[in-house]
Amino acid sequence: MHRAPFPDDFYEREKPRLHRRIGRELRLARHVLDIGCGACELALFLARRYHQEVTGVDLSGEGFPRSLRPKGAGRLRCIRKDAKRLDFVKDEAMDAVVSMWSLHEMAHPLEVMQESWRVLRPGGEVLIVDFPRDSLAQRLWNEDYLSPGEVAGLLEKAHFVEVAARLNARGQVLWAKAYRPEAEPVRAKGMRRHT
Repeated sequence: MHRAPFPDDFYEREKPRLHRRIGRELRLARHVLDIGCGACELALFLARRYHQEVTGVDLSGEGFPRSLRPKGAGRLRCIRKDAKRLDFVKDEAMDAVVSMWSLHEMAHPLEVMQESWRVLRPGGEVLIVDFPRDSLAQRLWNEDYLSPGEVAGLLEKAHFVEVAARLNARGQVLWAKAYRPEAEPVRAKGMRRHT
């Protein structure tokens, strides 16, 4: 059976649906950290729709919105910072960490996931949405992407539990989630804990 090719604007069309799905997944989280937030579109959506307190973090900072106080919404702040060192976030301060379209851009994804683990409260969720290997995105932008198994392995190395990673949107979107365990595991050498 021959599948129709995906249009080049497939991901732009898919974005609103993914925002809604992420919102439903994280709807009970009060404090959310959006890693690799870009122009803070997802962060703004979560703050408006779910009245969450959202902190967006991105190395660039060029696309941050002018107004970080959306009317009738939760609190939003966008910070220019490298996510491998979230020293402005206290231990266990976040209910959820989300990263959309940015894991593949990270030079040190394991360190970022370890920091995500640190800032999450016990039982908190990390959600990764990215372009997968061998997807339309690879044809469009010729970048290296991870497979669901590689993302799952990364989350497990960072000591997350209940790790699940799969492909969605006819194999064009990688969706992975995991949780910080309620009981703290034995810390691996090199994992830092900020106070």
